[in-house]
Amino acid sequence: MSSIPALVGSIPDDLKPIASLCIGAFMLVCLVLFHGTCLHYILSQHRRGVQWLLIGRPHRIAASLLFGWAIFLMLDLHVAEILIWAAVLGHIGVIVRPGDAIYFCANAYTTMGYGAVDLATAWRNITPIIAISGLFTFAWTTSSLVTVISANAKLGEQLDEEREREIEMRRSLRQQERDILVRERTAEQSQKLSGKTKTQTAGSILEKYKIWRDEKRGIGELRRETLTELQALRRKERLEEEKLGPGKLDSTDGK
Repeated sequence: MSSIPALVGSIPDDLKPIASLCIGAFMLVCLVLFHGTCLHYILSQHRRGVQWLLIGRPHRIAASLLFGWAIFLMLDLHVAEILIWAAVLGHIGVIVRPGDAIYFCANAYTTMGYGAVDLATAWRNITPIIAISGLFTFAWTTSSLVTVISANAKLGEQLDEEREREIEMRRSLRQQERDILVRERTAEQSQKLSGKTKTQTAGSILEKYKIWRDEKRGIGELRRETLTELQALRRKERLEEEKLGPGKLDSTDGK
């Protein structure tokens, strides 16, 4: 069985321009379908990432990483398409060296020009088709990039809004903790003062010891109650932070 380069080389010179157009048109359609499928996957992944970030606490750095990852995948998609063009040209024997094929396809795909590598006259019709494929895919990527940027901007606004609410919730928590501690210290000082007064009026050492023991027991109970109250308050605040999300924001805005 003859190899593909041999079959392509056996095409009459008069038909090679038509053959290059047919090969290029077939490749263009395949690459556009490939590009659309991959772009759909990238946008779907980005959309799922946005939904995940809107659930729970705001993660601003993660949002930036998600946006950068989408851009990186789009860049990789175009690099893959250039490599596919180069592989096809090398496989049919139009350009022998892989490095030259990649360099030529990159220049043609980005419509920058041929550079130092050029095709034979009979196959040069394939060059504008490579450029057209680049125009199609870059235009498609640009429209998708606008969607990603718009979604990222909206995500950033929502995360900033959630972050402000989170900061406000933590500020309120600290204020409530201070109030509880002040109340506990006031009650403790009052209990100590009361114990001191009782000790001064007590007659025997045994009575003074009982007063001191009751005072210590009361202070310990106050501190345990304060600790329990603080833990419950912090637990409630963490649960409220976990509920931060688009539904919570919408219900708040609707009030």
